[in-house]
Amino acid sequence: MTERLSINQWAEEDRPREKMMLQGASALTNAELLAILIGSGNAEDSAVELMRKILNDYRNNLNELGKASIDELCRYKGIGPAKAIAVLAASELGKRRKEEIVEERRTIVSSKDVYECLYPLMCDLPTEECWVLLLNQASRLIDKVRISTGGLNATQVDVRCILREALLKRATAFALCHNHPSGSIRPSKEDDQLTWEVSRAAECMNIRLVDHVILTDGAFYSYADEGRI
Repeated sequence: MTERLSINQWAEEDRPREKMMLQGASALTNAELLAILIGSGNAEDSAVELMRKILNDYRNNLNELGKASIDELCRYKGIGPAKAIAVLAASELGKRRKEEIVEERRTIVSSKDVYECLYPLMCDLPTEECWVLLLNQASRLIDKVRISTGGLNATQVDVRCILREALLKRATAFALCHNHPSGSIRPSKEDDQLTWEVSRAAECMNIRLVDHVILTDGAFYSYADEGRI
């Protein structure tokens, strides 16, 4: 039986930890950074080579890799649940870091702002969810709140829940957003009805619905941009 080589047993030029210490994290490839997380490969491949192969299967795209399940990663020889969890945990931290960096007193003035604010939270969801971005008079973000979680192609939204959150946070405006896991940005009749009901109810409370955005992984539809709000 061939013994696995741990990172500190590799040739010096293949040691990503040492390379990071000498040259900094930016000098490492994605495969090398991920190799540090898993620590070892298998009998045939070093940790770096194993992660190169896995990344290749995910189009060398970290976003795609982050959507993998633990079971999917465990299909690779040398990857067990602990290593798979380490990789996915790192991916989740990356998403959260990006969100926190841009979160500080964000201003929401366009459909793109809504999309970029909620994309890290919603891009990988397997089911539909509805969120609201609560805004103050200057269109600065007060809070973002998940209103409902549904199935593969629908989620039930209670208009009263949206208005309650807006009133509790003293918002003067808000943007509504939900995802389409199917990848289609085309609004349904139910989406149109929800937009009309929310807009009408908010108007009665002197709160503005600034947009309703339908989000997918890489694209979005805006009711405001289409002149439908």
